[in-house]
Order: sequence, then structure tokens, then C-alpha cells
Amino acid sequence: MSSTSVLADVPLFPLHTVLFPDGLLPLKIFEARYLDMARECLREKTPFGVCLLKSGGEVALPDEPSVPENVGCLAEIEDCDVETFGMLLIRARGTRRFRLLSHRVEHGGLLVGMAEPLPDDVPLEGNQHLAKFGACAEVLERIIATIRERDPDSLPFAEPFRLEDPTWVSNRLSEVLPIPLRARQKLMELTDAGARIDVVHHYMQQHQLL
Repeated sequence: MSSTSVLADVPLFPLHTVLFPDGLLPLKIFEARYLDMARECLREKTPFGVCLLKSGGEVALPDEPSVPENVGCLAEIEDCDVETFGMLLIRARGTRRFRLLSHRVEHGGLLVGMAEPLPDDVPLEGNQHLAKFGACAEVLERIIATIRERDPDSLPFAEPFRLEDPTWVSNRLSEVLPIPLRARQKLMELTDAGARIDVVHHYMQQHQLL
């Protein structure tokens, strides 16, 4: 791998959530280190990295550091608003997955990492995968229609809706199905759209959602 494909000094935001590519992430930011991080990302038009917390808290303590999972997703800030003094409301969108090669804690407590971008999903192949994908896309279409009818402003997905795209469909289902966080992390780490479709299809069969 060439050194140009490694991302140096990526600011990291460890959270009790898993961000997928094209996923929406609303955040209320009030800690000084993350306020500074958000302002710099806005000013420089650069992303930050979102990682699921492996251990520690979102608010790091001196004797309990925040330890991120090794695979996360870059996020770009799309909207920003000031709710009250000292608090930022931002809406970020996931772009690309990465693997952390190393990370360190800066003086202000911000985690910063060296990251390697991960490849896009392997495309879907095979009739069995395509049939499962069709069933998954139908379920997601129903979910979107139900949320739109109930509360169109609370839709957790950004348009355009790419219901013909196995990666987009499997990522969105992985976000909204009540899957445990560690399992959701494993789904995000998969680099094969067919494998992710298999897992969410099996989950929905088990829970009689198909």
C-alpha cells in the first residue's frame, strides 16, 4: 500500500453507535475537544472518524481512556447549528470505512488516528443473493413508507434512496433493525454486500419481518 493512501491525523469520535457509509449521524457536541474538532473540520472541510467504543466512555476520564474499535467510518459535517452557548448541533454523513493503524491521545484529550481506507463492497453476485436482496429492498421500502406516513421529518435516511443498490439497502437495514451494537459493528466491517444481505435477511426471517 502506498503511503498516499494512508490518512494521517484523523480526529476520532468514539461513540456508542456504529456509523455506516451514507448513514446520517446527528450529534450534540458540548465537550471542548469535540467543539474544536468540529470547528476545524468545518473550516478545513475535512472529515472526522467515527468508531464504536470498545471500552471506556464517550466522555473520557483520566483513569479510563476511550478505546475505539479498529474499523470505523469517516464522517463529513453537512449541517451545523448552535443550540445554546457552548453546544453545537451537527448532522454528519458517513462516507468511507477505514481501519485504524494506530491512535494516540492529544493534549486536550482528543483521539487522533492513522487510518487506512477500506475498499468498497464487493458487488452482489448469484441468483440466491439477488433474490434475498429483492426481499430486503421490499422490507426497507415498507419501513421508509411507514416512517414517512407517521413522521416525515424523522426519516433516518438521506435521499436519494438507492433501493437498487445492495450496499445501500444492507447498510440502511443494519442501521434500523434492532441488532446488538457488536453485531452491527461486524456488519459494518463486512466488505461483501452479499454477505451483509445474507445476515440481515436471516435476521428478518428469524424475527418474522419477511
